[in-house]
Amino acid sequence: MSSVKVEIYSDIACPWCYVGKSRFERALAAFPQGGAVEVVYRPFQLDPEAPSEPRPHREVLAAKYGPQAVAMDDRLARLGAAEGLAFDFDSVLENNSLLAHRVLRFALDQYGPAVQSRLKGRLMTGHFAEGLDIGDPAQLTEAAVAAGLDRAEVTAFLDGDALLDEVTADIEQARDLGITAVPTFVFEGKWAVQGGQETSTFLQVLEQVARETAGEEQPGAVSAGGDTDAGGACADGVCEVK
Repeated sequence: MSSVKVEIYSDIACPWCYVGKSRFERALAAFPQGGAVEVVYRPFQLDPEAPSEPRPHREVLAAKYGPQAVAMDDRLARLGAAEGLAFDFDSVLENNSLLAHRVLRFALDQYGPAVQSRLKGRLMTGHFAEGLDIGDPAQLTEAAVAAGLDRAEVTAFLDGDALLDEVTADIEQARDLGITAVPTFVFEGKWAVQGGQETSTFLQVLEQVARETAGEEQPGAVSAGGDTDAGGACADGVCEVK
């Protein structure tokens, strides 16, 4: 199989993106040709108008969804536990994710996809389980260093507005592609799979894409999306933008 590029549009603050990352990585590990798959994370903001100051997750969600907010969190916490992922919603801080997306783009440009993926995981774990403020430069720096980035380089990067235009353009491209919910996995720029699908589903998609890129099948849609009628909520494998 020739190399396959997978672009994953997601937001750090999206719980289904956290679940989807874990499931996709397990599928990739089980895929015999996984070494030929390049994974790049692309930015998406569920709430681009979010203020640049931390707010308790419980309060933010209750203001949006009322009494059902607790049940939504409880469901995700149970699902996460089954996946080996911790969700501590009492400690989660909601913040504008743009700065974190810039750091992820910096990691990709300067260190490559593997380090970017490691930083993405560190940010998601910190956000959902450790009370990490993804809008705080000092905390982002510590997360980046833990993922293998150079402290001085990250500090210098965060002192300016480098890559802001590039990240903004990537977010606009997502909208141009018609992406309104995350996670969305785009294979070779042709086939899209939406939602934090089961590991077995991701493995089937990887196998199908491998066949199609090898010319064994005619190009067509790779479909594995779930129900996205969530009214802006995070449900059924996706989080939708408001």
